[in-house]
Amino acid sequence: MTRVFVYGTLKKGQPNYYRMFDSTNGKAEFLASACTTQKYPLVIANKYNIPFLLNIPGQGRRVQGEIYKVDDQMLKFLDDFEGVPTMYQRTLVELEVKEWVGEADGEKKPAMGSKVEAFVYSTTAYEPEWPSLPNYESYDSLWRSRASIRDQRRTRLRRAAQVKEGQHLKEISLKHTPFVLF
Repeated sequence: MTRVFVYGTLKKGQPNYYRMFDSTNGKAEFLASACTTQKYPLVIANKYNIPFLLNIPGQGRRVQGEIYKVDDQMLKFLDDFEGVPTMYQRTLVELEVKEWVGEADGEKKPAMGSKVEAFVYSTTAYEPEWPSLPNYESYDSLWRSRASIRDQRRTRLRRAAQVKEGQHLKEISLKHTPFVLF
């Protein structure tokens, strides 16, 4: 069994999570929530809201995700699903455990804050501008739509406030403008 760290669409509550438990893909068991010990750029770089973890250690943020134990069949599926080796590469990464809930394979369960290793799917095949895109510590497929709704609300409130201020200013200027009668 192999440990894999997922940070994007394969996490709980995300669009591809079901693939982790489709028995035709192999076996997977949730072990823990964790974050990378090093910083990495996690960017959203296309119109499909797909996360890309750029393999640039030391830049970006510590990335939050989940550790799974997978069998060889699931590992092969994940390699195919992630487009290894052209789109993503599977590399070993050190993680800090946030909460370990799974079995520890006869070992003592890792405590919160302890370090473990797992494979992660990161990419070195990216557009030149991607490292300068906003970096995130956590991915949520609804992020863009939630952010969009939030931004639209803020824009409407800002416009409404500007309109009120503008009307208020007009009322003040009319009240305080001296009128001269001829």
